[in-house]
Amino acid sequence: MSVQAPSRLTPIGKITPFRAQRIWEHNFIVYRRLWKIVFSGFFEPVFYLFSIGVGIGALVGDVTGPGGIQIGYTAFVAPALMAASAMNGSVIETTFNIFFKLKFQKVYDGVLTTPMQPSDIAIGEIGWALLRGILYSTAFIVVMFAMGLTKSWTAIFAIPAATLIGFAFGAVGMAATTYMRSWQDFDLVTLVTMPLFLFSGTFYPLDVYPPLIQNIAKISPLYHGIELLRGFTLGILDWSMVGHAAFLLVMGLIGGAIANRRLDGMLRK
Repeated sequence: MSVQAPSRLTPIGKITPFRAQRIWEHNFIVYRRLWKIVFSGFFEPVFYLFSIGVGIGALVGDVTGPGGIQIGYTAFVAPALMAASAMNGSVIETTFNIFFKLKFQKVYDGVLTTPMQPSDIAIGEIGWALLRGILYSTAFIVVMFAMGLTKSWTAIFAIPAATLIGFAFGAVGMAATTYMRSWQDFDLVTLVTMPLFLFSGTFYPLDVYPPLIQNIAKISPLYHGIELLRGFTLGILDWSMVGHAAFLLVMGLIGGAIANRRLDGMLRK
């Protein structure tokens, strides 16, 4: 008669952020010699900003922003690219990197020989993705400020808002990674993130689309993130931003809970 091993799943009330900090320290040591890879993620949205925002912006002129005001195209696109950067950075960190550690390096098998729990791994890895996101967001806000694209002091709140975007996508990305079996499954990641990037109001106001596409786009998590950042960088605040933030927070909590439970089941095998 076999006896089932006790679950390592840590109750929500017993989450251990200080043990999770060890995961951050491990990643910091690894990336200390790969700092160029970390900072390379910052340049992609900046290149987009100059090529699309500045280049096409000279042809487009003003567009309709939050609250129906007319703003320059570059100021319209910049916060959207910041949101997309937070999404892509978190998704890459919690999918490709986590999958490699989980399936090939077997890093977490060694981690669990210590008092650490699967919940510590989930919190630590998602937290590391957020730390990278904060670096990117802060640097991007500096670029926007230098270009005169921040219209209000409330732009400083775009940094924690971008961190919330990273949390939402990072948690869901990590949960999705636990279902992946091979590298070919990562084609599905691009299949999801690319439409989000293109059709969440990133480059055009939603009112240019047919009503059906507008309603579908409003379900997009990236749309909620973009609207949140646009409101802060332009200084146009309203109660709808609370709904956008709540959507992302709930998304992240659900993704984190699934990732925690899935990791527990996988690492106890």
